[in-house]
Amino acid sequence: MKNTQNSRSPITIILFGITGDLARRKLIPALWNLFISGNLPEIFSIVGFVRKKWSDKDLKNYAADILSQKNTEASPQDKEKFVGNFFCVSGSFDQEESYKALSDKLLEIDKNIGAQSEKLFHLSVPPEIYETIFDQMRKAGLSGAPVGGKGWTRVLVEKPFGSDRYTAEKLNQKIGAIFKEDQVFRIDHYMGKESVQNILAFRFSNSLLEHLWNNQFIEKVNIRLWENLGMEGRGAFYDNIGALRDVGQNHILQMLAFVAMEDPGIFEAEAMRRSRAKVLSELHLIGKKEIEKFVKRGQYEGYLEESSVRPNSKTETYFRAEAYIENKRWKGVPFYLESGKGLGKSAVEIEVVFRKKDSFLCPPDAGHISQNTIVFRIQPDEGIVISFWTKHPGFEMKLDRKTLSFSREKSEKVPGAYERVIFDYIAGDQTLFASAEEVAASWKFITPIIENWDGLPLLKYERGWIPKK
Repeated sequence: MKNTQNSRSPITIILFGITGDLARRKLIPALWNLFISGNLPEIFSIVGFVRKKWSDKDLKNYAADILSQKNTEASPQDKEKFVGNFFCVSGSFDQEESYKALSDKLLEIDKNIGAQSEKLFHLSVPPEIYETIFDQMRKAGLSGAPVGGKGWTRVLVEKPFGSDRYTAEKLNQKIGAIFKEDQVFRIDHYMGKESVQNILAFRFSNSLLEHLWNNQFIEKVNIRLWENLGMEGRGAFYDNIGALRDVGQNHILQMLAFVAMEDPGIFEAEAMRRSRAKVLSELHLIGKKEIEKFVKRGQYEGYLEESSVRPNSKTETYFRAEAYIENKRWKGVPFYLESGKGLGKSAVEIEVVFRKKDSFLCPPDAGHISQNTIVFRIQPDEGIVISFWTKHPGFEMKLDRKTLSFSREKSEKVPGAYERVIFDYIAGDQTLFASAEEVAASWKFITPIIENWDGLPLLKYERGWIPKK
């Protein structure tokens, strides 16, 4: 990762939702890691917009408490310097005076550092609050160039971006009326994972398999995002969106795009986003007549007893969809998209299954299936595993299944997904962020499923169930 500590431009990151779970677990630790590795500009400020009646000191204590829970060899002086860059604005998301206070705080920070800082607004809040924040930012003059009229302003929004095709379109229109597209960073932190980016390196930097990467040789692709955890205190949030909106519209479809997209020719934002958007737009839409054939949904036993879940909720905690891409490369190849909570294991992986050979050297009764696979392991153990067949030692022609694998050394320092995406939006690199076209294409595929699957049976499964592969 390029070191940015000597960047001449100071930055101010404004975090809406800084006291929330995501900021506590991911965002503040990621900012700390960027700071301690020298990948934040030398002059930076982090402003927390909170609904609590907090002072700067309260927010600094909050940040210090988060750092105290991290295992780090950093000096007390480093921690003190990092925490010293936190500032607080108390207010309400829908009150103009709160944004006037925010504007005043930003002017005060710039006056104290003696420079005009670049402004990065990070919305770590429920999606239904986005429009309110955008409107208030526009009224307060915070959506264009930073206060003072120089530099740039960027806004980063978390997933899910909308709740269906129509709300996503409305949100994109709202954003487009206030910001330019190069100001907007729609985050899917899975794109920041090294193991997901490695799919691109494996496919497009090696000539070994790319000519086999099509429907002539590939039988099916399985994309799994399994979790053994339940709600973990997220019942109120989760019950309003379910598994398909939570991870299907974003994480899983982005993994599909990485494995199925055409070669963009260059690792550059415009080309990458265009290639991902194109393959997502070619997904066959599952209509009402096909929903029963191609989609399943389920809910784990005990979900209704989770905190803040509605007593008669029909929200899915599991789904499986059979998807098809209508282009020359992938015509007829099923992509099985699957995710669930409360399962028997946690694993995120993409399994590419190659077609059986029409003939092979073993006798018919050898008792094996001569079929090769490539598995991209996203987590927990990042790596790539290729299966192939070799002769078993002895007088008979029998085959043994062997694997060729790559896994990252545990000692290797790999930036976390949020470190990468924060680093990139500071740099203004949108390569690993979803474009408006990608978001529209993914919701175009997901929305007909959401609109038509109420009539499907809601499979009840026990905690610890492992779906058949």
